[in-house]
Amino acid sequence: MTQASLLPHPSALLDAKRLELIKGYRVHEMRTPARPVKVITPSQTIGPFFSPQIIRPGDDDLACLAPGAARAQGTPIVMTGRVTDEDGRPVRKALIEVWQANKWGKYDHPDDITDAPLDPNFKGWGRMLTDTDGRYRLRSIKPGPYPNPGYDNWMRPPHIHYSIFAAGLMQRLITQVYFPGEPLNDIDPILNGIEDLEARASLIAVPQPAERNGALAFEFDIVLRGKAETPFFVDA
Repeated sequence: MTQASLLPHPSALLDAKRLELIKGYRVHEMRTPARPVKVITPSQTIGPFFSPQIIRPGDDDLACLAPGAARAQGTPIVMTGRVTDEDGRPVRKALIEVWQANKWGKYDHPDDITDAPLDPNFKGWGRMLTDTDGRYRLRSIKPGPYPNPGYDNWMRPPHIHYSIFAAGLMQRLITQVYFPGEPLNDIDPILNGIEDLEARASLIAVPQPAERNGALAFEFDIVLRGKAETPFFVDA
């Protein structure tokens, strides 16, 4: 019996407000201060975006600590894609930040208290700027699934977290990309909390021909606005 078969199907959450059962993962949540706010700092426009110097060599490679250093264990992957607006126009110089678990589903973070091993060669985070065509490219290893502590340890499918800053956005946008063919995708309450099937499918990376070095290749496009907008989580 697989781990997936032991977990409740997301349909079990249909009679409740789905993601309110999962602390920190509500899809659309208004921030409400605990106390009245007497003076609110006024917001201003943001930009210009972004100096190329914000990106250091190797920032787009999550699978090693520095260029030329030993590489992390796991299946090598390459993720590419475009960031566009609602009309399909490229968003250049968007800042994409990514982070993920290692091969064993372990984050190099003090909040990860699972028993899975750390990989001393795995950086696990990265950043990049989109080019003039709105494209980005990152290198990594395929992350492993992991239990979500405090929620009956249901297993999260392999995924990569994305944060996007761009001109015209007053706060960063947060989403996750998943991998095709993963059984845990079908029972993950976070992914399945997106009721629109087409929108949900947009978070599944599209397989591409393998790289010459054998790395698995995937494509994940991000749409910032409009009817085809990528589903984003509230940054709360």
